Amino acid sequence: MTGKDEFIRLTRIRLNRIGIRTNPRPILDLSFSITVKVHNRDFFSLTYDTLAVSVGYRGRQLGFVTGGGGGRIRARGSSYVDATLTIDGFEVIYDAFYLLEDIAKGVIPFDTDTRVEGKLGLFFFTVPLKATVSCEVYVNINQQTIVRQDCYPKIFCSLTIMQ
Repeated sequence: MTGKDEFIRLTRIRLNRIGIRTNPRPILDLSFSITVKVHNRDFFSLTYDTLAVSVGYRGRQLGFVTGGGGGRIRARGSSYVDATLTIDGFEVIYDAFYLLEDIAKGVIPFDTDTRVEGKLGLFFFTVPLKATVSCEVYVNINQQTIVRQDCYPKIFCSLTIMQ
């Protein structure tokens, strides 16, 4: 799924700040602002319950935030949801060697997963939807900017009868 057919897309990711302390142990301070576009391509309205964003480094989760508080998207419509993720004083123990190596290169790769969960109502049925966008985000620590991001969407649906 790409382009107009995407259910969820990371439309903006901004690095607010990144700070690294290496003495006595590697400590990471990090803040991202994220805007997600949720697109309802169906002919029925969609209610979403949660938006969850997590950030990781080399396969280990650093932190997560939930936001948006839920909402409703009309048929064939879109909505934008914002979230800010702030991590202060995360001690990088297991991957200290890799972090020091990435610091020397000047670019640190982070993993982000953005998940939206909701329901599509269809007569006597409800279709639970779970959509995830996974991104690799490369941050230049000297310029405090995002150098590159690569994103991959996934959608999970299952049909159940409403009680």
